[in-house]
Amino acid sequence: MKFILVWIGVIFFQYSFAQLNSVLNYEDEGNWAVLPIDTLKSWSPFVKAASFKGVDVFYVYPTLLTDPNDFRWNYDIEDPRHKEGVINYVVKYQASAWAELGNVYVPFYRQAHLRSFENLEVGGETALRMAYDDVKASFQFYLRHYNKGNAIMLAGHSQGSFHLKMLLEDFFDGQPLQEKLIAAYLPGIGIDKNSFKSIFLMTDPHETGGFLTWNTLKKEYKSERYSEWYQGRAVVNPVTWDLSDHSLKSAHKGFLFTNNKLYVKVFETHLIDGAIYIDRIKFPLGFLGRKMLNFHTGDVNLFWENIRQNARLRTMCYFEKYN
Repeated sequence: MKFILVWIGVIFFQYSFAQLNSVLNYEDEGNWAVLPIDTLKSWSPFVKAASFKGVDVFYVYPTLLTDPNDFRWNYDIEDPRHKEGVINYVVKYQASAWAELGNVYVPFYRQAHLRSFENLEVGGETALRMAYDDVKASFQFYLRHYNKGNAIMLAGHSQGSFHLKMLLEDFFDGQPLQEKLIAAYLPGIGIDKNSFKSIFLMTDPHETGGFLTWNTLKKEYKSERYSEWYQGRAVVNPVTWDLSDHSLKSAHKGFLFTNNKLYVKVFETHLIDGAIYIDRIKFPLGFLGRKMLNFHTGDVNLFWENIRQNARLRTMCYFEKYN
């Protein structure tokens, strides 16, 4: 049975690759989910006008292609479900946390199916490479045509963080562009502590020029997935922005829920080996997470206001450092 599924996967992979074997053209504004010329009508109601001049935010969104019955290896950006998910979910509840900093750029890209991460040898690796080639092409176009010497904030989640990690390796690590890096927020993946030559894990809320990462689990976090994906990896507490092993509810500044309301002081946060955990989330709608295995999908919006305030702080510190 497993052989048949692998064989079917190869056929669908070959078909997908034949259809999607070149990078997207980012000169076409239709291949961008967000450009600074947009009206920001999809942002959170808590987002105000940009606070800084000379700052760009480059955001790459997480995996939306997750249906196990969808045999595509890469998501066609013309699929209306793709655009719907990007604009009405991840832009609204994730990218919005960084939207006040300055010019926001969100490229569409032909992301890999979720299965790619666990089926690298049967098409997953090539599917992920195809997705990264789009992200890389969009970033190169952004650098040539949009950046104009601005400081850069990188932000993503899950597969988005996976691709941004490679962008850091290809464009920033030990290279002149590193001086333009305010910070790279890379939640939702396991990152080795020494992944880069000169880009470091930031363990102080004022630091700039490095990366931040965390994965949000439930209290019952000990599992095969935890030990395989997270244990021993880099992590910071996304409430205190240091290595504090515990932060109180009073330090939690706001969880942006899908009803467009911000809930404050909702949970305590515990830092463990390679990840963080929170218990069930108690807020006016009741308990959240009773049936969830982990809180991966909430890595950003669970800490939305903490992220927003910390990104502003790091940006201010960056300009104090370089001006």
